[in-house]
This record gives sequence, C-alpha cells and structure tokens, in this order.
Amino acid sequence: MSQRTRAGLLALSLLAVLWGITFFVPLPYVIYQPGPTVDILAKADGQETVQVTGHKAYYDDGELRMTTVFVSTPEEAVNLVELLKAYYSDDDAVWPKSSVYAPEETDESNDRESAGAMVSSQDTAVAAALTELGEKLDPIVDIVDVTPGMPADGELKVRDVLIRVGDTEITEAQDVLDAIEGAPRGEPVPFVVRRDGKRMTVEVTPEEMDDGAYRVGFTPGVGFDFPYRVSVNIPDRIGGPSAGLMMSLAIYDTLTPGSLTDGADIAGTGTITPSGKVGPIGGIQQKIAAARDAGAELFLVPADNCDGIGGVDTGDMRLARATTMHRAVETLADWVADPDAPLPSCKDTAS
Repeated sequence: MSQRTRAGLLALSLLAVLWGITFFVPLPYVIYQPGPTVDILAKADGQETVQVTGHKAYYDDGELRMTTVFVSTPEEAVNLVELLKAYYSDDDAVWPKSSVYAPEETDESNDRESAGAMVSSQDTAVAAALTELGEKLDPIVDIVDVTPGMPADGELKVRDVLIRVGDTEITEAQDVLDAIEGAPRGEPVPFVVRRDGKRMTVEVTPEEMDDGAYRVGFTPGVGFDFPYRVSVNIPDRIGGPSAGLMMSLAIYDTLTPGSLTDGADIAGTGTITPSGKVGPIGGIQQKIAAARDAGAELFLVPADNCDGIGGVDTGDMRLARATTMHRAVETLADWVADPDAPLPSCKDTAS
C-alpha cells in the first residue's frame, strides 16, 4: 500500500469520526424554538376553554393567545448540526444545559414539575381575575402534584384541598410537612381533604426516604376558596407558569360582558401573582416570534423581559409592556379604542 493510499484512508477515517461527532455526539446545550400558540378564548373539543359554573359567562369574539416554546428536554441529545442551525436562526436560541436544567433532572421529573406549575398558575390566574373584579378570596392549601409510585399515588389527587393531616389543621404548606414528620412511624395517617366539593378522609402511610425524612409523595401549594368555579382547559402537553397573565385576561373577559379584545387577535406572556403582578418568563424572543407567525396584532411583554427583546422581528405586531393585570386591561382598552394610541413601552422607565 502506497503512502498516498495510507494518507487517503487516514483522512477518510478522520472525516468519518468528524461526521460521527457532528451527527451523533450529544452536546451540553439546549435549543429554544417558537412553539404553538393557544387561543384561550376558543373552543377545544367542542367546549369553551374557559369553563364557568355558578356565574354568568360571556363568550365573545376575539383571541387571547398564550404562547409557548419548544425546549430540548433534559435527556434529549442535541448534536452539532442542530446547534448550528439554531444558532444562525433569527428566531431560535441556544443555551448551556447547565443554565436551564439541574444535573439530576430527567424528562419525567421535568414534565411533572411543569405540570404542577401549570396547576398552580391556573389557580393563581383565577385569583388574579377575581381580585380584579373585586372578589375577596380566602387562601387554602391544595395538592398540585402527586409522585407516581409513592404512598399518596392512587389515594390523594391533584387539586385535593387539605383540611387536616392527623390532628393538625392545615393553614399553610409547612403544616403538612410538619404533620407528616410528626406522625407515628409505620402507621397510616388520616388526610381530611375536600375533593370536588365533598369532604372525605383518606389514610396514607408515610415512607422513609434516603435522607431519613418521611414523605407520602405529593407537593402542596397555596390556592384559594373561590366563590364560583372557573377552570381553564389547557392541553396536557403544555406546562409551566408563563401563561398566567393571558389566562387571567381570558377569565376576566369571560366573566365580564363585552369583548376585551373587540374581536382582535392579541397574544402575550408572563407569570401572574394573586394580586395581579406580572412576572418574567423564559424564551421571550421565541414567544414573540410564535405570536407574530400566528397573526397576532398586539403582544404583551412582561416588564422584566424588556431587556431581552432587542433585535426580535415583530413584523406588523405591536409590543406593549405589562406590569400588572390591571394595567394590561387598561392597555387593551386603549388599543381597542385606537390601535395607534400610545401604549406602555419597553422604552419606558416608569412602572
């Protein structure tokens, strides 16, 4: 075999290795891409997305779109080709995996955390909307997630309201943890809960964890006793807390006569607190791109995300800064009355 032939074979071998690295070797990065938008005022499977029981509902024209982002999952292998494609895209983004996920995070744990955050976000959105309408709400402690395979699995359910654990009356989430830790070891603990409006008692035996703590396998959250029932039926594949603002606006629109959007297509994002304060989210540029591509005319940007929208292509869509739900309602009213009206902007410094 000649020297030239050996060199050629070596070059081919190196090229094969490089191609293998390019296509098959996972790299420690996460890709963000625009995801689908969901009109919360629309029907899903023949039913309104916002369901109300015990109060008159007003279903009008217009769209209030929550926006989503496709994000590489914790266990997803992202290769060099995919990273380069995302890096040079105007709408995608690349982030180090360590800045997005914890080292031990899995697809399953991420899905469960995201689903629990959506449950809490929906309840908080209802609270924000009802607070805007002047309702007084009493806080409760409820269940936002049940861990598969743990003692609570099959016994307690998401949205169960915790009234008493053992002999402890539950007024805050810490009461639940203290009651479980203080329960007799190896014996069932009675959980008094309210489920679908009915009071019931369920017995669950805590299990000892590797760290010596005793757990039953659920996550308590802070909810509210609402004067009437409101639910937002978001597809199960969508999780996280970032739709809070748009859900609260859709609920407010459904509970009040007339159209908040006057038939227009409006999108946005942002977490929400029970008092109506709007908080920041991840993937703001991808969410703006998703709303633009869906044909939205106005997009509500959380004030704390204003620094992250530089260079994003908005097309013909206007952006308005959102600090609170109350201010967002005023912004929509101003824009509906005059699409060219001055609106809160990310260029503003005042809140």
